[in-house]
Amino acid sequence: MNTSTLSHSQLMRYNRHIVLPQVDLDGQELIARARIAVVGVGGLGNAAAMSLTGSGVGHLTLIDNDCVEDTNLPRQLLFSQQSVGENKATAARDALRPLNPDAQFTCIDGALTGDDALSLLAGHDVVLDCTDNKATRLAVNAACVRHQTPLVSGAAIRFEGQLFVGHPVCPPCYHCLGELFSEQQLSCTEAGIFSPVAGIIGTYQAMLALQIIIGTGDIPYGKLMCFDALEHQWQSFSVPRSPACPLCTNR
Repeated sequence: MNTSTLSHSQLMRYNRHIVLPQVDLDGQELIARARIAVVGVGGLGNAAAMSLTGSGVGHLTLIDNDCVEDTNLPRQLLFSQQSVGENKATAARDALRPLNPDAQFTCIDGALTGDDALSLLAGHDVVLDCTDNKATRLAVNAACVRHQTPLVSGAAIRFEGQLFVGHPVCPPCYHCLGELFSEQQLSCTEAGIFSPVAGIIGTYQAMLALQIIIGTGDIPYGKLMCFDALEHQWQSFSVPRSPACPLCTNR
């Protein structure tokens, strides 16, 4: 085995990962070199960013144009009362830094459009879509397809959660999924959200991202995974490639 690029303190810190044969030293080094973007630092993004940072991801890009509000605090656990009024990306970075002194962060205070997504998401190994509107999701997906970057998309509302993983090369993509459903008309403000559901989906997004980075496990590419917190059940559906998808046509 090659000499580790991890420091002695890092070897000790991530020992519980390293002793797993599916991770090992090589896998932890891949995690330490990984660049992951988290688009949307709300309930899902908080949970995902916390898990990724604690797991040793080397660089996180945090993107959000919203500010912290009182109503965010029950499910966005990186924030405190003192965070209210701050931009979510920078407030999350300040809370994450003590969890991993070796991690690097890039914070972007802004909403992603098509052109912005294409430039800002370049150079990442995995992108996590933790947003709550279809326009941004489609822009993020288009950038991931263009850059051939794996996309882990999550959503949560009421007692329900959804996950979709877009393969970097093979269809279907999130655009294909989006054509099957109309845009969600109700927001969490109107429909409500059971706080732990956001944590479950966001943490699951982080797990999928780490597994993609180290290449372990059966990644559910092209599948829609639905979680029902009231029945405590998961269901999985294969998403068909849309023949009219402008992104998958030539893939």
